[in-house]
Amino acid sequence: MIDHARDLASLQDATERLLTAVGTLDNAAVTEQSRLPGWTRGHILAHLARNADALVNVFEGRPMYASAEAREADIERDAPRPLDVQLADVRESAARFQRTAAGPADWSRTVELRNGVTDSASRVPFRRWVEVELHHVDLGTGYELEDLPAEFVEREVEFLAQRFAGHPDVPPTRLTDGTRAWDTGQEADAPAVTVTGGRADLLGWLAGRRDGSALKVTGGALPALPPL
Repeated sequence: MIDHARDLASLQDATERLLTAVGTLDNAAVTEQSRLPGWTRGHILAHLARNADALVNVFEGRPMYASAEAREADIERDAPRPLDVQLADVRESAARFQRTAAGPADWSRTVELRNGVTDSASRVPFRRWVEVELHHVDLGTGYELEDLPAEFVEREVEFLAQRFAGHPDVPPTRLTDGTRAWDTGQEADAPAVTVTGGRADLLGWLAGRRDGSALKVTGGALPALPPL
């Protein structure tokens, strides 16, 4: 059962952590390369702000973005802004998202995200939480996958395992941290490959933030995952 109110509170905490970390930077640091290829820290901050506004659109029944091209253009436009402008935009857009989500709503309704993806409205706060936590790591300011809240890591591993479940290019795969297991990839009576490791390393591999070299693989090679 998804608890959207609890996720909104967790999202608020994550946003404050990110804003506090970014507040220690300077204008030069914002223009430096992030951990995401081709993106500076400014690109990430611009994306986070525009993503919050896009999810307001989702809640209010509008398309998430006008187009893929408009999404990219907005990020490129906003990426070079100075630190104080970036911080204000991330803070204010996050507040708009929280205000919209706090209003009366049918949380069981289906909403449409990017590229025709649909989901329950109740999962949107968690999706935004994912954006904030993973992009905080992507900023490269000292916040690592190991610093993520334990509940978040477990839920995101499960979410990504479900996302790749049934994918024809991913062999039947079992993920385990030694205490819990998740199945993903093609459906089969038994997994072809078992991938074992700590939850942070499993999440890093599933989310495209780590190459999986810290994971133990039995039954074959580490599967190549399609892009998110």
